[in-house]
Amino acid sequence: MIVAVTGFLVLLFSGTPIVLALGIAALLAIELTTTVPLSIVAQRVYGGINSFTLMAIPFFVAAGLLMEAGGIARRFVTLAGALVGWITGSLYLVAIVTGTGLAAISGSGSADTAAIAAVMTPEMRKRGYDIDLAAAVIAASGALASIIPPSIVLIVIAVTANQSIGAMFLGGVIPGLIVVAGLLLGCWLYAKRHGAAYRDTEAFTLGRLLLGFWDALPGMAVPAIIIGGIVGGVFTATEAACVALFTTLVVTMVIYRELKPRDLPRIFMRAISLSATVLIIISTASVFTWIIATQGFPQMLRDWLTGLTDSRVVFLLIVNLLLLVVGMFMESISAVLILLPILLPIAQSFGIHPAQFGIITALNLSIGLITPPYGICLYVAASVAERRIEQVSRKVLLPFVCMLAALLLVTFVPAISLWLPSVLIP
Repeated sequence: MIVAVTGFLVLLFSGTPIVLALGIAALLAIELTTTVPLSIVAQRVYGGINSFTLMAIPFFVAAGLLMEAGGIARRFVTLAGALVGWITGSLYLVAIVTGTGLAAISGSGSADTAAIAAVMTPEMRKRGYDIDLAAAVIAASGALASIIPPSIVLIVIAVTANQSIGAMFLGGVIPGLIVVAGLLLGCWLYAKRHGAAYRDTEAFTLGRLLLGFWDALPGMAVPAIIIGGIVGGVFTATEAACVALFTTLVVTMVIYRELKPRDLPRIFMRAISLSATVLIIISTASVFTWIIATQGFPQMLRDWLTGLTDSRVVFLLIVNLLLLVVGMFMESISAVLILLPILLPIAQSFGIHPAQFGIITALNLSIGLITPPYGICLYVAASVAERRIEQVSRKVLLPFVCMLAALLLVTFVPAISLWLPSVLIP
């Protein structure tokens, strides 16, 4: 166990890609500390991705890329502008509302961040907004994809925790909206106190809102079909992903007509590449978690935590701190696959529902998407805004505090994540 964990940390902090760090550390531990034949690696790699549910990932990724290229993202920005463009700090608010809409389709934070930043950053710069704060807010808007269904992270959490994907998706709805409300409030308060640039707003008109809604309606059908189909028992999460891809193709190619057949090979190749990255991480992480589990690490951590405190509140605070730190250095899916199998049984011993703990995990790791040094959404937003990551990092405190407040609410009020699944799923 010491060899596996130490090797992984050394490789990770040396800049080795996460997939290689997991695989090499596991191989070293098997070779140096066990008599298990190395053929077990192939078995565990295959077993880690031998899941019908995980087949949903490439379809959701492809649907998100089609959305980005086919005009759905731009129409969501237009609708968000009609909805909140008349409020002080309007462009920040438009970015957040757009991120909410895109999260309900793609499940990919980095893709949503890139789409929002490409559309919003030029206008924000033109109006004199603080462009570093703008990039931080856009990164937080993209990070919503980790908590608002159909989140790829929630799919992996559901599979790892042996929970219903439909229940996990529904459990993320209210926490996601609380994060949205916190970001909207935080940006509005900032804009009210920081000059005339943020008060350059457009008048609200019902006609503009209805026109924006009508234009975005076909794109809005995609999340409705996904969530409605899963919750209603019409199809599984994997089938829902296939339906989402087909629906997105129809919307972008037949209704909006912005996507051409010649664009599809490029988009599908990118979807294959991104999906392969996720699935390879899952497969190597399954080897790593197996080796540390067989060498007693989960029991050691469980004994340490239960010996440290018998308070549920203190345990949750420790877990949140641990996940926030891990999210700063590690990709979300890897963190889920390594830590959730260890922490979930301990959480259940404290009487914490697995679905609530899954949402807490997802929300912590979504915060990790905007916190350096990892912060992939922050890097994407800074890159599109043509700013250095150091400049944008100085402005991340505002969205971080808003998301942290939402995390504490979800942590200590179980009904926020459990009420909706209990109502809609028998």
